[in-house]
Amino acid sequence: MKKGKFGVQMMMLKGKVEQIGVYETMRKINELGYHCVEVSQIPMTADNVSELKRASADFDIQIASLSAALEPMMPGMPGETLAADFDKIVNDCKTLDCKFLRIGMLPLTTIGNKDKIMEFVKKADGVAAQLVEHGIELYYHNHHIEFQKYDGEYLMDIIKNNTTHLGFEFDIHWIQRGGENPITFIKKYAGRIALLHLKDYRIGQIDMSVLAGSLDMGKFMQAFTNVVEFAEVGEGNLDMKGIIEAGLESGSQYFLVEQDDVYGRDPFDCLKTSGDNLRKMGYADWF
Repeated sequence: MKKGKFGVQMMMLKGKVEQIGVYETMRKINELGYHCVEVSQIPMTADNVSELKRASADFDIQIASLSAALEPMMPGMPGETLAADFDKIVNDCKTLDCKFLRIGMLPLTTIGNKDKIMEFVKKADGVAAQLVEHGIELYYHNHHIEFQKYDGEYLMDIIKNNTTHLGFEFDIHWIQRGGENPITFIKKYAGRIALLHLKDYRIGQIDMSVLAGSLDMGKFMQAFTNVVEFAEVGEGNLDMKGIIEAGLESGSQYFLVEQDDVYGRDPFDCLKTSGDNLRKMGYADWF
């Protein structure tokens, strides 16, 4: 029976890496039963790359994907980019036996400008073609802004329809927040997806403290509308099993648990909750 592999998106563990280091963070991931990670927002220093490699071998944790911006998010912003650090990023992928690289977001300077977006799309597809020569595939990760329309077309579809080498890493929470059904949208992109971010979508409690004292309708309406939360897998409103099955049918290989905000919980506890719920759904053999 065909199956995928669950993993951890390490963005949510960047604080743990700062506290206890890459190796011990990976040890804990292993103890929670995960054997696959996507590396994001972890500085790719020589020491961290070395520790990722050592932990991968010691704990049997696959490095499914690494992250890299195409260009700086803002002019002068620090950090590695494919435009400036192509050879180094390729070498990191090869060192960690990683075949997938993902762009987390388009540069902020392009948002709202279709001409700049098209420049980004052309460059991204060109770099994706270069990476194929090294055995690496490049993927684009969405948020909700890709569901803004330009001349009646989603930015997400503009990227798809104007690329041939670039793949997609779908984040199901952000698809839902963008106003689309994750299952329907995943199926629409069948064959272009290998990576899927699993994070649930929860409606939280209204902060009723805004009603203390005199009623300020502006503050109340802000509290009333800002109740969408990032939730542990299985703790929100999404049809998670349907999404996972649609992802598998559409070509997804890696299903990466992520939570942008843990609302005061320890992220390791959040990962345990997500893992426990996925096992209850019948996916124990995907870990």
